Amino acid sequence: MPDDLPPNSPKGQHPNTGAHFATRMSHGGRAGTRVHGFVNPPVHRGSTVLYPSCAERGSINARSLEQVMTYGTAGGPTHFALENMIAEIEGGSRALIVGTGLAACTLPLMAYLNAGDHSLVPDSVYGPTRRISDGMLKRMGVETTYYDPQIDAAGLQALMRPNTKVVYAESPGSHTFEMQDIPALADVAHAQGAKLIMDNTWGIHHFQPFTKGVDVSVQALTKYVGGHSDVLLGSITVNTPEDWAIIAGAAREVGHYASPDDCWLALRGLRTLAVRLKAQEAAGLAVARWLDGRPEVLRVMHPAMGSHPQHALWKRDFTGACSLFGVVFDPRYTVRQIDAFVDGLSLFGIGASWGGYESLALPTTNYITRTATRLDVLEGPTVRFHIGLEDTADLVADLEAGLDALPR
Repeated sequence: MPDDLPPNSPKGQHPNTGAHFATRMSHGGRAGTRVHGFVNPPVHRGSTVLYPSCAERGSINARSLEQVMTYGTAGGPTHFALENMIAEIEGGSRALIVGTGLAACTLPLMAYLNAGDHSLVPDSVYGPTRRISDGMLKRMGVETTYYDPQIDAAGLQALMRPNTKVVYAESPGSHTFEMQDIPALADVAHAQGAKLIMDNTWGIHHFQPFTKGVDVSVQALTKYVGGHSDVLLGSITVNTPEDWAIIAGAAREVGHYASPDDCWLALRGLRTLAVRLKAQEAAGLAVARWLDGRPEVLRVMHPAMGSHPQHALWKRDFTGACSLFGVVFDPRYTVRQIDAFVDGLSLFGIGASWGGYESLALPTTNYITRTATRLDVLEGPTVRFHIGLEDTADLVADLEAGLDALPR
């Protein structure tokens, strides 16, 4: 293991079951190895739920925040199996599955914020999360302050107000990959009774949010959990009954729902998640280090590399990394030249998502919004890379041919 990787938790084992991550992903959410029937549970679709009696219907409605079938929008066995596995991955008590990763980001904001409230959001946040803060939430009377993602506890404390109800975090940040000191942010938020909501999509299972003070953890299951770029899903995980009642209640009020077919595909994706993450982490670091040695590259933004400014935070809090990182090219190149470089790659698609089996290269210059911090710290054109499951040598050869074609 490279020196810049953090030590894993003891053998990667779960504190309750003793099983390693790969074993838990293979066996969770299904009946087991000594049950007659198909290995994979079937997909359950339905809208109307029938009850044996009026009394039973009344009893079930009173337990509507539990995993009981009341109506199709409340979920069924396929949803419940995925919810249980995501909660286990994140180390929480309950998870809610919603139709998209963006829905997972926005629902907690709507659930915890009311007219007259204030929220703190990192300036590096996922763009659509900024959009709801500046759009719907603003129209509802919620004020948002954007803060430097590298802020320390004292800096965050200075931004807190009596009406600050939510501190939002995303570590690392979208496109620019700043790491945040999550335990320090949690201490500041909780001291004033605010909730810490974190987008943990990059961390997947490498970051255990509830051991670091996070109250609500969200993920885009569209990414590595689905794993094959054909599923849209999100998850919201909590660790207390009180937070579950708020999140589940809000989802029920606005009618959030996820397709059981997509949930089934996500369950299937979980079976190979451990091996895919391991392979893509290694490939991502190999490609990032190779790019870091090229003269056309000014710097690589990958938290697992020792050159990253907040590498120490990553090493302290994470047990691994995913295969998404950013590259800042030498400022002697124009945006048009870097776009031409990306256009010329044969093995890298140009797409906005990531976490699938295919590699992607996405130019991000002029697509990044900052209002609280300076964007000119990105000294040259930028590209976000996702490394898939192709052979690393082939990817490097593709990149090398493209870089060699750039003007000298």
